[in-house]
Amino acid sequence: MRYDLVIFDNDGVLVDSEPISNRLLAAHLTELGHPTSYEDSIRDYMGSALHRVHDLVLERSGRRLPSDFDSTFHDRVFDAFRRELRPVAGVADVLEKLRADGVPYCVASSGSHQRIRVALRTTGLYDLFGEDHIFSSEDVGRGKPAPDLFLHAAESMGVAPERCAVVEDSPLGVQAALAAGMDVYGYTAMTPAAKLSAARGLFTEMTELRRLLTSTHK
Repeated sequence: MRYDLVIFDNDGVLVDSEPISNRLLAAHLTELGHPTSYEDSIRDYMGSALHRVHDLVLERSGRRLPSDFDSTFHDRVFDAFRRELRPVAGVADVLEKLRADGVPYCVASSGSHQRIRVALRTTGLYDLFGEDHIFSSEDVGRGKPAPDLFLHAAESMGVAPERCAVVEDSPLGVQAALAAGMDVYGYTAMTPAAKLSAARGLFTEMTELRRLLTSTHK
């Protein structure tokens, strides 16, 4: 293994949550008078923290979202997660093999700590991480595409940025990892490969990830 730490995004990489959360986000924004399609939500918000939603809505409409926007959205998402959420196919095997090889890994997500834990517990992945290996944009001042979250995760895990690999599925996440000085691998299950082309390697199945992490070629 060429890396001392593998940092996983959560939504869309560990858990198959993006279809659920973007469907609900589009519906919620539309209810509030900001017409948003599922495709709009994927394009504008996938991989970002909720503050980006507030910022873009204000920029585009001149109106602020209501103060209970985040709590209402989270309640809807958590209810849907408990009914529908599944782990990304093959990711549990990847984590177990990393553990067996003695390679540290963690999750660094734009989502809140509560959202990450609901997702990991619902899908049975929580025990493969544990409390000390979960990092959220709530821990830092700026979420992706700023590098702060990934740098915070690396520092907390005691690993230099250049010795880290990041696994991401969104352009914002790829930007953040590159800004942090880390290698990044793009999971293209939902995102067109062209939008993740700055990544060191691209893959469509989790079974391909270990090969990329051990390869010395771009």
